[in-house]
This record gives sequence, structure tokens and C-alpha cells, in this order.
Amino acid sequence: MVRRFFTSFKKLSNKDKRLVAAVKSIVGYKPFRLELFRLVTQHSSVAKTLPNGFRASNERLEYLGDAILGAVVADYLFKKYPFKDEGFLTEIRSRIVNRESLSLLAKKIGISQMLESDFSRSRYHFKSIYGDMMEAFIGAVYIDRGYKYCQKFIINKLLIPHFDLDEIIENNTNYKSILIEWSQKENKSIRFDIEDQKQEGSKKEFRAAIFVNSEKISKGAGLNKKKAEQNAAFKACRKLNLI
Repeated sequence: MVRRFFTSFKKLSNKDKRLVAAVKSIVGYKPFRLELFRLVTQHSSVAKTLPNGFRASNERLEYLGDAILGAVVADYLFKKYPFKDEGFLTEIRSRIVNRESLSLLAKKIGISQMLESDFSRSRYHFKSIYGDMMEAFIGAVYIDRGYKYCQKFIINKLLIPHFDLDEIIENNTNYKSILIEWSQKENKSIRFDIEDQKQEGSKKEFRAAIFVNSEKISKGAGLNKKKAEQNAAFKACRKLNLI
């Protein structure tokens, strides 16, 4: 069996050999199903159309990895902080698994370097693309080795080495909450509006605006309503010298 494995490895292209080496470096093992990790590298902008009409990209793996990552992080925080309420746990988890955080993580551990894409065919920022790829990679590990192995990979290779939970807890980056608290103290009315929504393939982009006493003071964009509002809130906080 070992001989068969190495014989098949020798038959791989140089590109595939580099991919195998990269996966082993990041996860700690050579993939059983290399086609999963080939798919991880395929952004929708370079997706190939199969005979049945399906465009093969990393989006389905991204969907799966998002769910697995969320469950593992939720379970880890639930056990680590047994006396914290649901709001605290939700906030800390969101700071760990948001797109910006995952994009930075993808670059730190080298996953971003595997990406094959055509940015000229997508108007979405690279930060989102790398975060999506990070989730797709987790989805591939889950299918290739199962939940328990993937859980250990997330906790021991991603969460513990790359996230300082004490720092995450201490630094409040919920700009919307900061803005709402300011408006209450200053007796100002505040309104968050989603003014526009655009779609490219399976991706959506939302545009939010913030009004203080009916005056628009900032606007921002994001891949969901919450991200768009946070982006706009960050700009508003900066404009009002709250951060």
C-alpha cells in the first residue's frame, strides 16, 4: 500500500506535488483525496464548466467549511468560558471567523498562495476571496479526514497559535455598538439603512448608510448586511473621533 502511494505520488505533475507538499506543511499529512485540495485553489473566476453544466469552484467547499469552522469555534468557546452568556460567546466567535480575520489567517499560513483566480472577472476584494478560500480548505480537510481530525486541525493549528483570545476580548471592534452608545449619551437619533444590494454570481454586496439626526454621515459596503453596517459604522466613528 505504501509503495502504491509513493508510486502514484511520483506520477503527479510538479504542480500537484507542490500542492501535496503545501497541504502537508499546513495540516500535517499528505491528502488522501488530492482532488479536494485542487478544488480549494479554484476561484469561481477560473471555474471550469463540467459536461453537466456545473461550474467547479471552491464555493461548495467554502459553504461546508464555514459551517464546520463555526461549530468547532462555538464548541471551543463554550467549554473555555463556562460562565459567559450567549451574547459574549457569539461576539467572540464572530471576531474569530469573520472574513477579514480568515483572510489574514490564510496569508499567514500560506493558503492564499495556492489560489488560482482571474481578478479581472471579479469586482470583489481579495480579502473576501482569501477568507472564502480558508473556509474551503477547512471543508476539504473535513471531507478528507473526518470531523475529529478537522476539529483538532482547527484548534491546534489555527485557533491556538494564531488567535490571542485575551486580546480579542479586550479590544471592542463592534463599531456599531460604539456608535449607538455615543448616540444615547449625546441624545442623538441614529439610523442604519441598507441603500443598495448588488449580486455577482453567488456573491452579494450590500451598501449601508448611517444617518445622525437625519443627516447622512457615512456609508460602507460588505458581503452581508452586518458587514456593510459595521464598515459604515467604523467610518462614522472615525469621523466623530470616537476611535
